[in-house]
Amino acid sequence: MPERNIEFGKFGASGIKGHEAVARQLDRLAGFIATPITQRRGLLARLNYLTRTDHSRAAAREAGLTVTDRTLRAWLEGRRNPSHKNLARIESAYLVVRRHNVARYLLARLNREGRGTRVEFHPLNQSQVPRPQQRALSFRTLNVRHWDRIVEAWADDDDEALDDAWVSDATVDLGSEWGQYEYVTNIGFAA
Repeated sequence: MPERNIEFGKFGASGIKGHEAVARQLDRLAGFIATPITQRRGLLARLNYLTRTDHSRAAAREAGLTVTDRTLRAWLEGRRNPSHKNLARIESAYLVVRRHNVARYLLARLNREGRGTRVEFHPLNQSQVPRPQQRALSFRTLNVRHWDRIVEAWADDDDEALDDAWVSDATVDLGSEWGQYEYVTNIGFAA
């Protein structure tokens, strides 16, 4: 696509890709468990979330948590502790299942029956860029009406699809300057 940055940060600009900022904001809206998995409370909360229904158990198995029911019971009762490898599997399965569970709800809130959601683009940080190379960037807002592909790519944890969806469904609506907002300091929206 035209206007994609090839050598971002060459002159000292800093920021993150817009789709990464969107993923962070969607993660905040999803409301993940705050207690770390390394603490007993965090582990129990994640295991209870992944095992409370047959549907969530099936989704956890599909997401990569393939231990026996006996092992799960031992972890829940505190008789055994999961290895570091299994802790990583529990965490990744929890993230996948939680994203899929809240995706439909977030999609409805963000689309708002066709009205969309106002998105704020905070431009990249140019404080370390020499004066002749700085661009005139400003804070921009945009009403994004189609969130389907964006939320679907986020729920599937597909970084490339999220980037494509974010650029084609949202950023290009900024007009001829859309390439200037490929990298940003923050993307803000509420649902």
